This record gives sequence, C-alpha cells and structure tokens, in this order.
Amino acid sequence: MNSVLVASNRGPVSFTVSEDGVLTMKRGGGGLVSGLSGVTKDVGVLWVCAALSDGDRSAVRQAPGGRLDQAGYETGALRMLDIPPATFHRAYNAVANSTLWFVNHLLYDIPNSPRFGTKFHREWESYRDYNGAFALALAEEAGHEARVMVQDYHLTLTPAILRAERPDLRIAHFSHTPWAPPEYFSLLPDEVAREVLEGILGADHAGFLTERWAGAFMDCCQFLLGAEIDRAGRTITHEGRTTRIGVHPLGVDGAALRDRAGEPDVESHMTALREQVGDRRLIVRIDRTELSKNIVRGLLAYREFLAAHPEWHGRVVHLAFAYPSRHDLPEYREYTASVQRCAQEIEDEYATEDWDPLILNVNDDYPRSLAAYRMADVLLVNPIRDGMNLVAKEGPILSPTAALVLSREAGAAAELGDDALLVNPYDVSGTAAALHEALVMPVEERRRRRDRLAAAATALPPQKWLAAQLDALNYDLG
Repeated sequence: MNSVLVASNRGPVSFTVSEDGVLTMKRGGGGLVSGLSGVTKDVGVLWVCAALSDGDRSAVRQAPGGRLDQAGYETGALRMLDIPPATFHRAYNAVANSTLWFVNHLLYDIPNSPRFGTKFHREWESYRDYNGAFALALAEEAGHEARVMVQDYHLTLTPAILRAERPDLRIAHFSHTPWAPPEYFSLLPDEVAREVLEGILGADHAGFLTERWAGAFMDCCQFLLGAEIDRAGRTITHEGRTTRIGVHPLGVDGAALRDRAGEPDVESHMTALREQVGDRRLIVRIDRTELSKNIVRGLLAYREFLAAHPEWHGRVVHLAFAYPSRHDLPEYREYTASVQRCAQEIEDEYATEDWDPLILNVNDDYPRSLAAYRMADVLLVNPIRDGMNLVAKEGPILSPTAALVLSREAGAAAELGDDALLVNPYDVSGTAAALHEALVMPVEERRRRRDRLAAAATALPPQKWLAAQLDALNYDLG
C-alpha cells in the first residue's frame, strides 16, 4: 500500500496507438505535469490519473488493475483509470472545462451564458461519478494514514468523497487555477456551488498559488456557506471540520530545465529558427490556444506596435507558438480560428519579400519551445487571468537577457511583478507600448531584471512545493 498519492485528471504520460495496434508512450502535457512528473517519480509517489485517449485506454486494459508501472512501462508508480468515455466527456468537457474553468477565469459572456438547465444537471451527475471513481481508486491504493494530494478543478468533490470512505487519510487539495470572487462564483447553481466548496473542505489542507486566490476561496466559503473564517490563522471551519488554507506558488526546477534545453534536439531547433529569423530581435509567446491566454489581444498589440514604430519593420519577429487546446469545445475551435485570422492579417499587412514579421506555430513541440525561450529578447505573457503561468517563470531561466511583459492578472505577477513590465491584459495599446519599452530597454537592465526573475522563478521548485504541502498534512489541527 502507498503512503503518498497524487491524483489529477492528466497524468505524467500519454499513449497513442498506431493502425497496427502498437502503443507509443510520450510525456504528458500541461503545466501540472511539467511541475510534478519528475519529483513524483523521484520520491516514489503513486500517481492516479484518468485515461484521456483511445491509446491510454488500450494501455490501461493491458495493465493489471490499471497499474501501468506493473505492466512494464517506465512511468513511475502510476494507476490510470478507464472511466467510461461518455462519463468522462460530460465531466471533463461540459463541467470542468466549460463550467468550472469559465467561472474561475471569469470567461462567461454574461448576457448569453451560463444557462443551467436539465442538461447541465445530468452533466453534473457525471462529474460526481468521475470524482467518485478517483476517490474509490485512492481509497483502494492508500495505506493506513497515507497522505493524498488531489489536484485541481477537475477533482473538487474527491476530497469529501474520499474522506467519507477513508477517514484515516490525510488529504490535501490544490487549485492550479485562479479562484473566482463570491459574486462571480455564485453564478453556479446554489447546490452546485455549495457542493464544490464543501468538496474541497473535505480536505485537511486546501492549497492555492497566490494569496489572492486563497482569499477569494475563503470569501466564497464565508458568503456562500456561512463558514467560520480565521484569515490570520488561514483556517476555515464548517460543520465541525477545520481545513487549513495554504499558499504555495509553484516554481521551476531550473537545473533540470537548463539541462533539457541543452539537448541536441533543442539545439537543432535553434539552428532552424535562426535560419528563419536571421539576426532580428525576437518577441516570443508560448501558450495553448486557451481562451484565458489572451492570444488575440497579444497579436493585436504586436500589430499596433508595428503600426506605431515603423523603425522596427524588418528588425523584429514575433514567434507565436499557440498549441491546440480543447478542440472538443466549439468556443475553442473558434478561438483558434480567430488567432489564425489575426496572424494572417498581420502577415498580409506587413510582410515583405525578405521579412516575415510573425511566425505562428500551432503544432505542439516542446523542444522547439525551449529553443524559442533561449533565443527570446522579449517574452510576452498576457493572460486575462491565470492561476500561476509557468511560461513566465521558464522563459527567464533559459533566456540570458529576455525582458518579460506580464499580465497583472497572472498569478506569477505576485512574485515577478517588480522586475517584469506589467500590463492590463485588456489594454492592447498599453501592451503595444510595453513591447516597445522591452525592446529598447538597455541590455544590462534586461540582464539584471532577468537574473532577479530567474531567482524568483526557482525559489520554490516542484520538490520543495510538494514537500511543503506534505508537511502541511502533518500539522495537527487539534
């Protein structure tokens, strides 16, 4: 039986299956996987995750009890859950990504959405079942008084369900997203809002990336549940149980990132990119085509910068890596199309025979992203709202002199704001001005800022981040 377990929707690996049935394993995607995959393998944590694809399900069905490590895969201790596809789709797409993500990132077009009717309540039942499957697997795998770390908005109900099954366990929940203020969180049906909050309060420790998101959660518990809040002591007491609130800003393992960025595949991408852009200055962004990432306004800011500063024509290139995300959802397909349309308009307006002002890539390629980091003169990170944003932390570690243009609504702004150029993510003109300020900033100032940014970005690497939360679970709440 396992003494430390991590549960998340996405796991450290994913599988694809070829036409002849051969399975290929690769690294899982997303910031959570980037932050946790190395450290969990090193310290022997059992990771419980969902099968996300047909390839994942094929791998699970060949593994005893879904334990991929026991089926011969070099994954570290890993159990993958084969949740029925229809249940998974409703829980993941309709609830987690189309509802809870939208609420916590303040993304709704309020005059038109949300609309919570009979269909949504059926989808909510699937979300309950999905969380229940995780709770059951954790209950089966956990040793007596084990510590369990449940991750993110996909699994808000799991702590309370697991608590009912295994009251001996020490349970933590961590939110990698922002948290909405109560007036926005209460867009959810009352019973659903209550169930989400009480689900997380089933944990002994609820963690957040910033003081701001932790405070918003406490506000929701106070106003929507009537819970007793001790802000100085960071506790929430509700229906006889006390949950301690923690703030744990996830950092980057700088040494591991630098080692990976020095590999031959990254070097070859640097050579290819340099052949494309020559000796021009580089503005780099690396994001998923996610609504909250604000890619379109970033492109509009670059277009406005080019209009205002013709002296930069032919001297700068914007490398915009916008990798596909959530294409099961129509809003995301349309957003990706908007990104591509905006990029084409910039090309049509400004490109010349010997200058491409914008290089847009929509195919996920991790080594190429690392190459772009290393080459960046300016890193643009302008989300509408973001739990943390590891891109803002990875870039300064790899680029020797990059200036960071950072949204004040990114969680990372709490740590990096003093040395970044902070922008209002809705202010296209302000972002355009910040891009120009970053490009003309003296190299010595950029280097000094970059050094401080890199130090802040590596202050709480995944090993320490995980250890701090495990230590918090040893705290006797009395």
